Amino acid sequence: MDAQQPRQPNGDAPGGAPDGNPVAKAAADAVDAASHAAGELKSDVEAVATPAKPDALKAAEAAIAQARAANAAPVELPNFAARVGSAKPEAIDLLADVNLHVKIELGRTRMLVEDVLRLSEGSVVELDKLAGDPVDVYVNDRRVARGEVLVLNDNFCVRIHEILTPAGREQAA
Repeated sequence: MDAQQPRQPNGDAPGGAPDGNPVAKAAADAVDAASHAAGELKSDVEAVATPAKPDALKAAEAAIAQARAANAAPVELPNFAARVGSAKPEAIDLLADVNLHVKIELGRTRMLVEDVLRLSEGSVVELDKLAGDPVDVYVNDRRVARGEVLVLNDNFCVRIHEILTPAGREQAA
């Protein structure tokens, strides 16, 4: 085994990775450094003239072989940009058929059972909000927005003016 393997004439590292790829260049540099260290170890061992290779030299040669094998094939990374753009609509599509209970609260009042029993068609119930005050929008009994009541084509509707942040979504008393 050679202490250092020279670069190929086309500028590629011994494992075939181009110099322009920073990961491949770093791997090639690591292989070169390991080869150099193994060569020094080998020369030290030969100077002592021991017949068997020490464990450190065997481990260094194994590391070099593994680094060369890993450096032989370029690493292909997935296209993360394509997944980010397509992941959001797919996640929302999963929720498309989920039923939610939406409630618009015009106001509240307290009444005795006696007063409720007296209600009839045409009765007026006074609420704790004034005309023009924003109404609360609840989704699954959580307040999520505020808006104003409008009439559009003889139907009541709500124009949302404010989406509440999670801190402002606590239950209204």
